[in-house]
Order: sequence, then structure tokens, then C-alpha cells
Amino acid sequence: MNLTVNGQPRSSEKSHTVRDLVIEMGLAKAAVAVEVNKQLVPRKRHETTILNDNDVVEIVTLVGGG
Repeated sequence: MNLTVNGQPRSSEKSHTVRDLVIEMGLAKAAVAVEVNKQLVPRKRHETTILNDNDVVEIVTLVGGG
């Protein structure tokens, strides 16, 4: 499967859910916002949203501060 994640090509031998990808990227404990093909995926749907070949994914980490 080929994805574009944050503007960079990424390939994998297996299919992923959004949650799988977040974990694989080392962001499991981070507060993140995820968009797939320009559609926001609510956190409660990360485990059930399946990524497909050629999807474009944007993952943004949220940081506090001022």
C-alpha cells in the first residue's frame, strides 16, 4: 500500500487503520489531529478508519504552550 503522509511517500506491505499508522509513527501517546484525503477523522474513528492505497494523510501533533 502506498500512502502520502505529511507530504512524504510512505509504503507498507499491510493495510492500516488510522490508529495503526499513528502507532507506527511513534505518536500513540501524543495528542494528534488526523486528516485523510482532506477529511478530518475524529479520534473515536481512528481504530475503525481503514486507509486505502494512494490515500493522502496529514497528521498534526498538538502542543501546548504560549
